[in-house]
Amino acid sequence: MTLIKDIINQNKRLSNISKIISDLSREIQIDAYLVGGCVRDLMLNPSKDAIDVDIMVEGDGIAFAKILAQKINVPKIVPFKKFATAKIPYKEFEIEVASARLEKYVKSSRSPSEVTLSNIQDDLLRRDFTVNAMAVSLNEQNFGEFFDPFNGMEDLNNKILKTPLDPDTTFSDDPLRMMRAAYFASKLSLSIEKNCLESIKDNAERISIVSQERITNELFKILGTKKPSIGLDILQQSGLMTFIFPEISVMYGLDQSNEYHHKDIFYHTLEVVDNAAQLSDKLDLRLAALVHDIAKPKTRRLSKSKGYTFYGHDDVGARMLKGISTNMKFSNSTRDYITKLTSLHLRPISLAKKDVTDSAIRRLIVDAGEEIDDLMKLCRADITTKNPKNITKYLGNFDRVEKRMNEVIEIDELKAFQSPVRGDEIMKMFDLPPGKEVGKIKTMVEDAIINGEIKNDYSSAMSFLDQMKYKKK
Repeated sequence: MTLIKDIINQNKRLSNISKIISDLSREIQIDAYLVGGCVRDLMLNPSKDAIDVDIMVEGDGIAFAKILAQKINVPKIVPFKKFATAKIPYKEFEIEVASARLEKYVKSSRSPSEVTLSNIQDDLLRRDFTVNAMAVSLNEQNFGEFFDPFNGMEDLNNKILKTPLDPDTTFSDDPLRMMRAAYFASKLSLSIEKNCLESIKDNAERISIVSQERITNELFKILGTKKPSIGLDILQQSGLMTFIFPEISVMYGLDQSNEYHHKDIFYHTLEVVDNAAQLSDKLDLRLAALVHDIAKPKTRRLSKSKGYTFYGHDDVGARMLKGISTNMKFSNSTRDYITKLTSLHLRPISLAKKDVTDSAIRRLIVDAGEEIDDLMKLCRADITTKNPKNITKYLGNFDRVEKRMNEVIEIDELKAFQSPVRGDEIMKMFDLPPGKEVGKIKTMVEDAIINGEIKNDYSSAMSFLDQMKYKKK
């Protein structure tokens, strides 16, 4: 055990809250410790301001949290009585206080069937990985003492991820830990220990007992790492992807013949995700990168002259994503976003290959709307060729398209484009019932605006409709 008072003192916010907790621990005679990810991140980067603080106490964690909240002027805690845990929504960072405990599980659930209050040794033993099974004492008598019974610090230094217990027990008890292994490997650039990885393969099917919301949340956490492909590849190689995102899993091993891309659809997709991660922190854009070729396995055909083709995979993919979004519990806004980008992701490429008309540029801006900038980022990320000359050529094409977009003076207006006339006005003017004919006339008005034939205002649109009505007579 090592004294790390100096490390705590380097971190001003953590030092302040640790002193308050230490005084409270002495006051009510309950031992308290920093634990888990808080300690891991502290050891990795002592100077980084604490984001979340995890506290473990040898006693009633909820009661401890209530008193601590009062001392730091937080009016209300969020208790989880079943787990003897409480969250304190502190203004500077979130604090979680948990009782040291042992847990028992039944095979049908990842929630513990029985929780028994215990001590620090037992509590660290039940943790998911050795790098998260470290603790620091906040008690007056040994403040700053470092507890590392499973050599988590050594594993962290050696870039190894493994479990304190037998991995079969760890992953069977809580199958979500298998996805967390992929997340930590991706976040911290760790290699999963061989026995641990084999255990994930053996237990992969048990991920099915985890709620979809938790699975999707963990997937987004992987997408939020600096290099998401690390975690995504682990999901595939371990067999987890088959259960959590089968439409991505089936891409594995499928060749494609295309000047822009790698042969294998799966690894091309991972590189697109990594490229998108370099261009943006936006999770929905990274998800769009993951799913933009979702229909390629369905539309894959072999042509004697062209090799593999994927005609219509943009439209088919957009349709697929509506059902996938429901199954994956994506929000409606995420569903609409990834559907739009998937549907449009080939459009800038087609414009880059030929002379671009103003109307084609306007149409792209209108169809993409506020997502036009993200669409262009996705298209740039989609170039995974290793040929430097081709990279320069393709990126140059996109530069040309973006330059033309910026030359369209009404770009901001087009991003938020809406037809200046409503359907009910068209029905009244042409004496039509609701139906396809009304939609056709409305589209003609929109096309006239986008093609620059008329101005984007109500008066011009109504004049255009008057002329149409006159010609019909």
